[in-house]
Order: sequence, then structure tokens, then C-alpha cells
Amino acid sequence: MFRNSILFLLIAICFCSCNNSPYFQKEEGIPQNAWDYNFKPTFKIDITDTNAAYSSYFVIRHTDAYAYSNIYLWVYSKQPGDTSFHKTRVNIKLAESNGKWLGRGMGEIYEQYMPINLTDLNTKRFFKRKGTYEIKLEQNMRINPLPEVLHVGIRIEKMK
Repeated sequence: MFRNSILFLLIAICFCSCNNSPYFQKEEGIPQNAWDYNFKPTFKIDITDTNAAYSSYFVIRHTDAYAYSNIYLWVYSKQPGDTSFHKTRVNIKLAESNGKWLGRGMGEIYEQYMPINLTDLNTKRFFKRKGTYEIKLEQNMRINPLPEVLHVGIRIEKMK
């Protein structure tokens, strides 16, 4: 456990120095490093600038023992003023066909920022109203719980 904590700290320092500052980024630790269907982390994002364009990313931290080259998710999104979530199934590729992980790794831990499309199909923009948006993630793989997943999260970057 201590070894994983040190590796996580080193990876976090490396990524903080290499990436642009996000508008929003938050991750949730996965209990016992096995993502159960019932564990659905929810992220609340406050948007004040609706004229800006934003890029959205799914953040995942997993071990090199993760057995799949992808991950299927249910992404639930709710805009300010909405009373219910909109549910979308997405497939996110995590490795090349030869098994090489797409993200960066240190030792046995890999972290990836994979683009996800949160756009509203009518306007091509998701963050079109001021207020608090909610995004909820649910793993949708055939295995439950999904082992070797350490953290998942959302990253929002304001485009320049």
C-alpha cells in the first residue's frame, strides 16, 4: 500500500508539471481497486463562462494488470435546470491492438486522459447554460466488479 502511495505521488507530480491547468478536474478512488456497478462517482462542475468552448476527458488510473484494452461506461449528464440525467454509453480505448497502453505509466500504474463527448447533439456544446452541471460515471463491462481500476474522474479544459 505504501509503495502504491509513493508511486501515485510521483505520477501526480509528473502529470502536474506536464499538463495544462484544467478548468475542472476531480477523481474518485475506487474501493478495493475493483469498480462495482453500484459505485457511481458523481462530479459537479460550476460553469460561469458559456461563451467558451470546453474539452472533456475521462480520467482513469489503473494497474498494468487491467485485463482489457478498453472500458465501457455509462455517462450520466445533467445540465442546470434539468430534473433528470441523460444517459449515454461510451466505449473508451485504453490500449493499442498490440497491448501497449495509450496513457503514461510509472511502474505498474497507468494514468490516461481520454476524450469523451459531452456535447448536446442540437447545439454541439454541452456547457451552454450557466450553473452547476453533474456528470456521473458507471462502469459497464461484463465483469463486476472490474478489477485493477484505482481512480476515475472527469477533467474539463477551457479551449483557448
